Amino acid sequence: MNRRAVFAPLSVLALAGGLSLAPMGCARNPVTGKNELSLVSESQEIEMGKEASQEVAQTIGIYPDQALNQYVSSIGMKMAKASERPNLPWEFHVVNDASVNAFALPGGFIYVTRGLITAITDEAELATVVGHEIGHVTNRHSVQQISKQQVASLGLGIGSILSSDVARVAGLASQGLQVLFLKYSRDAENQADLAGFRYALNANYDVREMTHVFETLQKVSDMAGGGKLPEWLETHPDPGTRIQNTEQRLDTLHRDLSKAIVGRDQYLQHVQNVTYGEDPRQGFFENGTFFHPDLRFQITFPQGWQTQNTPSAVAAQSPQQDAILQLSLAGQTPPQQAAQQFLSQQGIQPGQTSTQSINGLPAATGYFQAQTEQGAIQGIVTFLSYGNNTYGILGYTPAGKLTQYDQVFRQTIGSFTSLKNQAALNVQPAKVELVKLPRQMTLEQFNQQYPSSIPVAELALINEVQAGNSTIPAGTTLKRVVGGSKVQTQGSSQQPGQ
Repeated sequence: MNRRAVFAPLSVLALAGGLSLAPMGCARNPVTGKNELSLVSESQEIEMGKEASQEVAQTIGIYPDQALNQYVSSIGMKMAKASERPNLPWEFHVVNDASVNAFALPGGFIYVTRGLITAITDEAELATVVGHEIGHVTNRHSVQQISKQQVASLGLGIGSILSSDVARVAGLASQGLQVLFLKYSRDAENQADLAGFRYALNANYDVREMTHVFETLQKVSDMAGGGKLPEWLETHPDPGTRIQNTEQRLDTLHRDLSKAIVGRDQYLQHVQNVTYGEDPRQGFFENGTFFHPDLRFQITFPQGWQTQNTPSAVAAQSPQQDAILQLSLAGQTPPQQAAQQFLSQQGIQPGQTSTQSINGLPAATGYFQAQTEQGAIQGIVTFLSYGNNTYGILGYTPAGKLTQYDQVFRQTIGSFTSLKNQAALNVQPAKVELVKLPRQMTLEQFNQQYPSSIPVAELALINEVQAGNSTIPAGTTLKRVVGGSKVQTQGSSQQPGQ
């Protein structure tokens, strides 16, 4: 959760809102030349991408390293301008997310995560990933999927706040960002892989590095890395198949790659000091309690509930998946006014309201009922002021179950308080640090001399080297991860009311 979050848990933000869709018909795929179903014109595609890109910046966040973003953009623009759609308003960014992933929005807005940046090791690998995402755009894959889902009548709709899609991300994915969860067909993924291979090759990158990307992605999946976005394997086919397809392309490639760009050293210089893994400064959970060092608050969620922290909100879902709690920033509107605005929304039936103090903080609370496509829901919402911000805490469940969850909701709301634990307040994220080997050594010897705060297996993954007795030549630059040790807050956290 970050300072840009806006509390709008019941709003329905149509990605295609304000756009009149193209008449039913076909459009030519710029890459294959084939006519395909399309309900979206190019201008509408671009507008969709622009709207969604604004939400990416607001809810996921761009990684605050201008040089790294410019570096990624220079690689992407070189390939995009030589693609079949050079005149799109191409943009390339690094998003501040720990998952190992990359994604494309309609119209040419491409993103890689900082998790991906820290997981791969050279510029050629990055080029093939970015090229793959460019391939989705040039082939208009998202437009095809939107058309198939009949966006003219359904939008990219979540349906209702208790729909399966929303439950899957704890009710936090806004309508505009549903493009991140579009599932491409196997043919579409193969087209994007082929396009990425071709774009990188035409830019003189060593496309043999593409196989290393898929190997890394497979290992990351096996280790179950963390992040807010879907992991690569949730939106892409099996890496093993993709390695085989890439090797087949390489076998038929009659071209000398000995002088092609790998760019390991150049790439690694941009990885120096990049945040590794989750950033605890943006909030972290420990034993059900969520601590936010930058915003200096803590709140305790029910034991056994599945929790999630995103840049836009913090949420928890009951084990039975029939109740959700979420906390978001609500700007600086006074609590009573914020509650009144929430309860006066169309479709909301307000119930009992009250104003009170929660751990010394001014607050306003109201019960409500709302009708959704999947039935009626009931809930409670509280707005409270703290540190020049207003926070909204919402709990909701299907109608008839509020009595079961009311006390649980109120206990969580009542646990919101200022954070005074110094260990939590002072926590810092882990960072990548580069080391040039002074002599030949194994990875284990490297870790002994230059210790990392991650396991050796993970260290091997992000350096694309083998653990064990394999030696690494002197002069090789390796990544290590420093800092980011676990915060121990048990027994010393401030309790509500203190």
